[in-house]
Order: sequence, then structure tokens, then C-alpha cells
Amino acid sequence: MAYLGNAARTKEVLSKYNMSAKKKFGQNFLIDSGVLDGIVEASGVTKEDCVLEIGPGIGSLTQYLAEASKRVVSVEIDKTLIPVLDDTLSEYDNVTIINEDILKVDIESIVKEYNEGRAIKVVANLPYYITTPIIMKLFESGAPIDSITVMVQKEVADRMVMGPGNKDYGSLSLAVGYYAKATAVMNVPPGSFIPQPNVGSAVVHLKRYEKPAVEVGDAKYMFEIIRTAFNQRRKTLSNSLSNNPSLKVTRQQVQDALTEINIDEKARGEVLSLTQFARLSDILQR
Repeated sequence: MAYLGNAARTKEVLSKYNMSAKKKFGQNFLIDSGVLDGIVEASGVTKEDCVLEIGPGIGSLTQYLAEASKRVVSVEIDKTLIPVLDDTLSEYDNVTIINEDILKVDIESIVKEYNEGRAIKVVANLPYYITTPIIMKLFESGAPIDSITVMVQKEVADRMVMGPGNKDYGSLSLAVGYYAKATAVMNVPPGSFIPQPNVGSAVVHLKRYEKPAVEVGDAKYMFEIIRTAFNQRRKTLSNSLSNNPSLKVTRQQVQDALTEINIDEKARGEVLSLTQFARLSDILQR
């Protein structure tokens, strides 16, 4: 029976092992059982599923996932937490802990070993400082992933779900939108953690598309355009893209391409949809 997920039990575990949250790993331990239930519900995890969890901490979310799923594989970078997890998860025989950096792990191999190559579901309370690299690693890994349900900084969650024309819309919005349908699940206040973070958090569910949302000749080139556009948000696309030598385009070529897709030649990246970026990319590569 899951017993973590409240302040008293979390403090008890931390005291038992004479430990505290480590800032370098972005550790904040969830102490809200309602939020934990909400994450598991949003993930859609069932007894048929293998779950990849990132950063289990002391095992609060892991306990809930273990009870809801067939198997949980948790990747934890902090070696000092391994004996803690061995303790808090001792009654669960369907949990495997891997003491590695998720950014260095071969996710495809994990899927093959623990779920016979079938699609997994990813669930995590992600460290804020490396949220985007982890999300992109998951999408670009080539591993079969059904969905990703994550707790992230509220500001990052907003960027994941926003569309064109919004101040929070940017390269992350487009990258997520290329691979998955993003749905905001719930906001989580700082008081739901020990220690309390300085910012609000939110849970986002990313349902992976069977194939990317748009067809584009060269996705790598398109994302280079997107990164360039949002690295210099205040510049027009014709200025920012022509100033990036790796794109090999002139200001006039960008203006002509924008005209072809019925976009003002003075437009900035924030007004273009993913479909329009794909068309722009294909035109500039002709």
C-alpha cells in the first residue's frame, strides 16, 4: 500500500537517512497524495503497462505507479537515493531502479529489455533545470513511447501547450507539437513539495502521435529555422534567418518564401504555426 506522498512520512524517510534535497539535481519531494493520484490518472496507466519513471526521488510517485501498472522502471541519477528506494519500494516486486543519468541512458534498450519492445508510458516529476533536454531526448530516442505525463515548472508547461501569437509560444511549443498532442492537466502549488520551490508547477500529458503532426522534407532543417526564429524573437524572420549561415538563405529568399505562404514579409516567428514553418522550410530548401 502506497504510504508516501504526505509531509509526515516524507520527513520521516529523510530523517531516517539523514538526507535533504539536493539543489544540483533539482530535487523537490511531492507531499500531496491528491497530486500523485492526479498524475497517475492523467497518465492512463493500467495493469497492462510498463512505465518509465524519471527521477523517483524517495519513491513517492513510484509507489503509486507500481500499484497501477504491470512494471515500473525508474531511472535515478543520485546514487545516495538508491538505498532509500530499496527501502521504500521493498514491498513492490514490479519495480526496477537504474542508477543512471536519463540523458545518457539508451531508452530503446530499456523498452526491449523490460517490455519486449512494446510501447511504454513515461511518467515523471522532472527536475526543472533539464526539463527540455529530457523531453527532447524522449521524443528523439527512437523508442516506442505511447505518452509522456510530466510535472514541470508552470512556465515550461505553458510553453508546451501554447499556440501561435502567444508570448509563451516558442520552439518548445513547436517541438512538442510536432511529436505529440499536449494537454494541461493541473496546476500544482509550491506547498505540495518539500522543500517548496520558488515557482509554481503543472502537470502536462503528451500523447505521442503515430507519425509527426506535419510532413516536412527535412525536419532537422525546419527545427534549425525554428530555433533561429525564437533565439531572436524581436527580429523579423527575414533578418534572423538570413543572419544564420547554416541555413544558407538570403533575406530576399526568406521574404519571397513568406509571401508564397501568405505571411507578411516583416513577420516574426511567433505568428507562424507548425504547418507554416514546415512549408517555409520546404520552400527554402528548393
